[in-house]
Amino acid sequence: MSHSRPVRVLIATAGFGDGHNTAARGIAMALEGRADSLIIDPSAKATPRFNNLLRATYRFITTYLPGTWKKIYDGVEQRDFSQQKFPFRRRMQQTFTLQVNEFDPDIIVSTFPLYPYFFEHYVREGGRPRPVITIVTDSIKINASWRKAPTDFWIVTDEETKKRMEAKKISGDEILNIGFPVNPLLNTLKPLSPTASATPFRILYFPTASKTAMSDTAQAILEGSQWPTELTIVLGRNLRRLYRAACKIKKRYPGRVRIKGWCRKVPQLLCEHHLVVGKAGGATVHESLAACCPMLIRHLVPGQEEGNLELLQQIGGGSLADTEATLTAALDALFTEQASLWRRQKESLSLRARPNAAENAANFILETALKSRQAAAKK
Repeated sequence: MSHSRPVRVLIATAGFGDGHNTAARGIAMALEGRADSLIIDPSAKATPRFNNLLRATYRFITTYLPGTWKKIYDGVEQRDFSQQKFPFRRRMQQTFTLQVNEFDPDIIVSTFPLYPYFFEHYVREGGRPRPVITIVTDSIKINASWRKAPTDFWIVTDEETKKRMEAKKISGDEILNIGFPVNPLLNTLKPLSPTASATPFRILYFPTASKTAMSDTAQAILEGSQWPTELTIVLGRNLRRLYRAACKIKKRYPGRVRIKGWCRKVPQLLCEHHLVVGKAGGATVHESLAACCPMLIRHLVPGQEEGNLELLQQIGGGSLADTEATLTAALDALFTEQASLWRRQKESLSLRARPNAAENAANFILETALKSRQAAAKK
């Protein structure tokens, strides 16, 4: 390895939920021009068909069978992931090893809890050690798969998460409260001011795959209040499934609904809208927080997303609205007294927003990689 070459950062992610990939992209963007970074998804590369099936199953269970997912999630707490066997693990581990050897990184960054275990096995089999940094994409309620990962450092989203992990006998020196590495573009954009006009009140909606839920949510937003509201629906991966239903909504409320498919301008949309309505995923919650945009949670995956809601509530930047009745009530509360509650939520979020988290995480990653290089050179 040449010590004159740029630092190489291998970023390992997985497509189970948007948080892992969002964090990986945020880190890579913040490293651009400062290091050579490569994002890999060993699961997708090793077994693409099985990975797609697993991802589809994950989305189905978390959307339609949250109780079943809760049991699966809670069951993970007792497992030893260094010994855990499951279908295709060997192939995934081999793919991971091959990608490490091909890229020859100075440091490993993982946004998914499984890969530090793979790297531990890699070193046991004779591979060259490197520092490992794990980006924890959940908040407050952190699963054992994250906490038990054989990593040098954990980067977490907030101080309460750090305290909870310390309570599980993890050294505080190894836990860095840097924040969720959102798109660095958010650090250059200007969110709506708490004193901005709230007429019309622009709502950004990220629906799940359920057509019924999307229709009911849109109706509650567009009919449930006397306050003038406008709705932007971002369909994302649900474009094919939901597009026709979204068009019916747009036709029903002429001039008040916009439809977005796959959208690369989510940071801009967050800064232009007054409110986010959507799922309590790590990416959506923390991007909304970074954009100082209050949020109402329409869908909550038990276990991993409960902490994201708890964080939002602690900050005073949003609440749970998982029925049409609670959604309507939450909107009415936001609009009361010239949207005074919305304005207070904006101010609360501005005190805790961390749109520069990706840059700060990148700084620490580079610093750690360079220290490792220097230590290796002295041997």
